[in-house]
Amino acid sequence: MPTPKKESPTVVVVLKGYPRLSETFIAQELLALQRLGLNLSLVSLRHPTDKTIHPVHREITAPVNYLPEYLYQEPIRVLKSWWQVRRYPGYKKARSVWLKDLRRDLTTNRVRRFGQAMVLAAEMPENAVMVYAHFLHTPASVARYASQMKDLNWSCSAHAKDIWTSPEWELREKLDDLSWLVTCTSVNADYLSSLAVEPSKVALMYHGLDLSRFSEFAGRVHVRDGSDAAAPAEILSVGRAVAKKGYDDLLNALAMLPDDLHWTFTHIGGGPLLDNLRAQAETLGVAEKIDWRGALPQEEVLEALKQADIFVLASRIAEDGDRDGLPNVLMEAQSQKTTVVATNVSAIPELVVDGETGLLVPERDPAAMSVALTRLIKEPALRQQFANKGNSRLRDLFDANRWIGNLAEKLGAPSSSRKVRTGS
Repeated sequence: MPTPKKESPTVVVVLKGYPRLSETFIAQELLALQRLGLNLSLVSLRHPTDKTIHPVHREITAPVNYLPEYLYQEPIRVLKSWWQVRRYPGYKKARSVWLKDLRRDLTTNRVRRFGQAMVLAAEMPENAVMVYAHFLHTPASVARYASQMKDLNWSCSAHAKDIWTSPEWELREKLDDLSWLVTCTSVNADYLSSLAVEPSKVALMYHGLDLSRFSEFAGRVHVRDGSDAAAPAEILSVGRAVAKKGYDDLLNALAMLPDDLHWTFTHIGGGPLLDNLRAQAETLGVAEKIDWRGALPQEEVLEALKQADIFVLASRIAEDGDRDGLPNVLMEAQSQKTTVVATNVSAIPELVVDGETGLLVPERDPAAMSVALTRLIKEPALRQQFANKGNSRLRDLFDANRWIGNLAEKLGAPSSSRKVRTGS
């Protein structure tokens, strides 16, 4: 892995996968931190699988070290790392912590994380001063073990699945061990604070949106009302086809729309449930009105948002506890004055004010979602009102530049550079 200049302290950032189309909020943060003068070294537990990247990824110049995704694939690298780190003063402590974790979580995943941590510790830049993990589950485990080996402080940014599908014992012990944690919703912050011996370690920090990339769509005028077959209302959703996104509920809602309403639905995103959803659409008789576009880069998503009348997200709490935090796609939709309808799950109400900046419905309630969609399709003036207010609130409260300076300070950015330079 390329090693930055020794005179410039390095923050090692541990990511589950990089780059990822579905994690624009992370790329946005990394670029902002880079512009603020932080020297970053990225470490990814997995190799990229997306066929393309967003423009923001091309601007991030930090080196990336890909750890062995599976230990058997690079046994010599793992063995050499163990031979090196076993001499580190913190190795015995890290091994003890890992063995304690392994007794409670006897899985190959837990073994793999310790192996990855040894490689990370062995290959870490000499001038590393801190390890910062995105996600409190597996990336945080690797960051924790490696930091203990190197006797470094570590910190974390927690989001959604990593919080709500992790056992409490693990969350409590990581919170006790790390230096500080930021999380992107007040729901998350309240829960994690309740588990922490030192609640002050936990801070709310919205990701927000880099509004320099999402300039206001000044020409937005909502006029389509679903009465003209030649100009159907255009409904859009962007998200991975996974259980917590509730796309099966959304398809049921679309099938309930009145027969005299003219509409189309576009889905952007990959995911393991796409084939099931396509089959469901066929069964429901709405397949001919749906355009499944797959995963797309941000510039194409932005163009789709400009074309859409309504952005919809049917998020729900999945059976395993997984759920959305505050989806960036909702902010992206508001930035283009696309009217939003979503479920009142997790932190979505922190962004979307029901009846003021959009409509919210209960999770797992296709009938309520259908009623909301029908109302918005038929009332373009109401859509315009919601869109204008949603855009205004977004720009007042959820500009990423309002928050990134606080994170940069925690990570040790030079005080003279903590005002984000968005144009460079």
